[in-house]
Amino acid sequence: MQKKKAIMIGAGLSNMAAAVYLIQEGKWQGEQITFYSLDDHGSNDGAPTGDVTDEYWNKNHPMENQKGYVARGGRMLNYRTYVDLMDLLDRIPSATEPNMTAAEDTRDFDAKHRTFDKARLLEGGKGIIDGGHLGLNNKSRMLLTQMIMMPDSEEEKLDNVTIAEYFKEDPAFFESNFWYMWETTFAFRTRSSAQELRRYMHQMIYEFTQIEHLVGVNRTRYNQYESIMLPLINYLKEQGCHIVLDRLVTDWSFKDTTMQDEITVTGLHMLNVTTNQEEYVAVDDDTAVIFTNGSITDSATLGDFDTPAAENMDYGAASSLWKKAAEQFYNLGTPDKFFADRDASEWVSFTLTTKDHLLLNEITRITTQEPGNALNSFISTTPISPLHQKDVNMSIVVHHQPHFTSQKPNETVIWGYFLYPRRVGEFVTKPYIEMTGKEMVQELIGQLSKVDPGPGNIRDKEALIMDSVINNIPVYMPYASALFNNRAKSDRPKVIPAHSTNLAFTGEFVEQPYQMIFTEQSAVRSGEIAAFHFAGIPMSRLVPTPRYDKDLKTLARAAKKMFA
Repeated sequence: MQKKKAIMIGAGLSNMAAAVYLIQEGKWQGEQITFYSLDDHGSNDGAPTGDVTDEYWNKNHPMENQKGYVARGGRMLNYRTYVDLMDLLDRIPSATEPNMTAAEDTRDFDAKHRTFDKARLLEGGKGIIDGGHLGLNNKSRMLLTQMIMMPDSEEEKLDNVTIAEYFKEDPAFFESNFWYMWETTFAFRTRSSAQELRRYMHQMIYEFTQIEHLVGVNRTRYNQYESIMLPLINYLKEQGCHIVLDRLVTDWSFKDTTMQDEITVTGLHMLNVTTNQEEYVAVDDDTAVIFTNGSITDSATLGDFDTPAAENMDYGAASSLWKKAAEQFYNLGTPDKFFADRDASEWVSFTLTTKDHLLLNEITRITTQEPGNALNSFISTTPISPLHQKDVNMSIVVHHQPHFTSQKPNETVIWGYFLYPRRVGEFVTKPYIEMTGKEMVQELIGQLSKVDPGPGNIRDKEALIMDSVINNIPVYMPYASALFNNRAKSDRPKVIPAHSTNLAFTGEFVEQPYQMIFTEQSAVRSGEIAAFHFAGIPMSRLVPTPRYDKDLKTLARAAKKMFA
């Protein structure tokens, strides 16, 4: 199926990775590759707020306060597992550091700013919790061990099994420190896929022994747009790739064939969302179509300091196009498993920008750790879950500063999220999804006040903190956890579906052997596979994937940790 040109639907990390591999390994010219996309930051975003207010998902939700910064989310890196990502970043120059590749830039920053989270969990009346004590009982240990020992060949036994169903005989599991840390580190929910949890337990098994400090977490120098996406964009433009933005691909034209399972794309229907004009792009026999078939940031909307983020009911751009393909061919998965159940997938996040370091210093005092040390999660003091159990209210990430290259010297940017946005706040008595940016700051101060060891209390400085706020951007993301939704293996298409002559799927909603989703690793590898396929490169040349779940020393350390 070797091709000479490629059309990329979507300009996120996975398709940009595919383009790099086509150029460097397939020896293609950049001008042979054309992207059509609504934007060019995908899920690895970060920008001054004013830069994104007129983008497709936000233009119908005007923002009065456009100051400060916004990052809808962020993903933690891990060199040991993200081998394809690091291979990719080593192939392109850094956008901010002269004479470094993007990988060297990240390794250099991370070596000088090692992660050691001292306050992974906090609880009112107790302060910092000893997360090293996982709190697992014997039933939890047995069920986790069975999951870890399950071979790849038996993975389909967990088709359509939720994590709650897997642990139904052991509800205490969901009040263990292990679960609080695991759900907030990776964004699993009780209704998420047990099959995906198994993959994480296999691929991240070495993280089991250090999850309370997150010492295995690696971080980029700046936000992930400037440290990951911008280097890719700069490189691909220099190579002559065509990146056509403000395009919403709405439908397919497929070849009529006698055998109706043959998948051959002959054209793409799209809308120019700037001019509202419909366009059609023909696809010839020499052209591959590489499609990112779902996005966790599709349909996301922004609020501001005085306005909550509106709830956008759109099914999603990428997933809508996926659904139209899946309706025509039997082996392209089931989009509704991921995009028709918001209760299982939605989040609200916020990006807080302040004009000074007052709040930053208060958080440093309360958590006893310097900015940049990963993740702080606040456990409720009363039951809040459907099982009538305690759970995490909210989580924050206090970045190393500056988090954006354009930040002023004294500005601070902090990010946080609510995994269950329909729950009601403890200090602002309304659902998180209905809160303004101001109310989210008030809720954060309240949560910090519960765990403040003194002397004094952060509440004493609330007025000064509120006065320091430049903006706080709530972001509603209906599909943020959609990739974890409960499903069967057959509900996601393979990167190269059977009987496809020119169509490949990339991103977090494709089925790849062993790979876990919600990681830059799986995104890059899907693009790498698609590129190798259409460039005629043997799959034996893919970056080798480490298997820590088969390392006896790693397994022994994990087993010992279970009894902590």
